[in-house]
Amino acid sequence: MFNFFKAKPKTYSDLSCEDFKKGMNEKDAVIIDVRTAGEFNSGKLKGARNIDIMGSGFMAQVQNLPKDKKYYLYCRSGNRSGQACEVMAKLGFENLNNMAGGIMSWPYEVV
Repeated sequence: MFNFFKAKPKTYSDLSCEDFKKGMNEKDAVIIDVRTAGEFNSGKLKGARNIDIMGSGFMAQVQNLPKDKKYYLYCRSGNRSGQACEVMAKLGFENLNNMAGGIMSWPYEVV
């Protein structure tokens, strides 16, 4: 009757660092760092744009993004970026990718 334990389907993909790196080099890829400005300035992925999920302007900034791009989101551990993917999915974005493990697990160059 009631299925409280039924998991809702995930609206985004969790990618390994290797797959994330491949994807972020695609033509329509948009890389978004959802950490704070301080975290972002301490080291980011090349080409990443900072939209702080905890910032007051997050929703307004995300709503203005084109929905036909491929989005690659990351944070420190993968938690906030997963939450950001969920928010973006509710806004109608379809091609959302989260870096599993976040930038802490990123073995490649940061700038």
